[in-house]
Amino acid sequence: MKFKLLTLFLLFLVSMQLCSAQTPSTSQTTVTSIENTDDAPSSHQMIKEKFIEGDPIWMTPVLICLLLGLTIVIERIMTLYAANIQVETFYNDFEKTLQTQGLDAAKTLCQTTKGPVAKIYYEGIDRLPEGVEKVEAAMQAHGSVQMGQMEKGLVWISLFIALSPMLGFLGTVVGMIQAFDTIASVGDISPTIVADGIKVALLTTVAGLIVAIILQVFYNLIVSKIDSIANDMEQASIKLIDIVVKNKLA
Repeated sequence: MKFKLLTLFLLFLVSMQLCSAQTPSTSQTTVTSIENTDDAPSSHQMIKEKFIEGDPIWMTPVLICLLLGLTIVIERIMTLYAANIQVETFYNDFEKTLQTQGLDAAKTLCQTTKGPVAKIYYEGIDRLPEGVEKVEAAMQAHGSVQMGQMEKGLVWISLFIALSPMLGFLGTVVGMIQAFDTIASVGDISPTIVADGIKVALLTTVAGLIVAIILQVFYNLIVSKIDSIANDMEQASIKLIDIVVKNKLA
């Protein structure tokens, strides 16, 4: 929880810095252009300028989708990689502990080992007195619970992936409407007249697509990691049943 609040706070500061940026005045622009004719703008300055040119009213919702999506992504990645263990090493340690030190020591090993594999092992051996069928059923049920915990937050990432291009396209439509309104009011189709509206239309679309691409890449990375852990859980469950049957523990 503390990590989530800290991440949200840092991302909020970034968004406020972008939103609070003001378009430089004409005199400031003239002085800056004279003083820095040979200096290329930094990437940070370019992002701030494009954010303002795209109209903060339409760029801010897209930015919020990015910030919230990245918050969930960072939390999920850290949680999943923190829960990752060497399954084969744990399996060997578990079997050795069970055979040499007994069931209680094996339970303690499961409790002190991080990750969903150790948790389903604990649930399985806790049902040993009830038979092999109960052991298998307990591991399947707890495996479903662990899958639900690992997939927590993915629905929100999917929402932001779908929502950010929609918000970008909304800004595009509004920008084009502004351009046509300007044409209708002035009665001229000069590029300089409609440039502002078209710029809003293009920048919001680009921003929405970039946000969706970034979040989609991280989403696929998280899903791939969850699939890998789920495969480890299935293999570990099969191995535990083999241990129970081989040693006639149930």
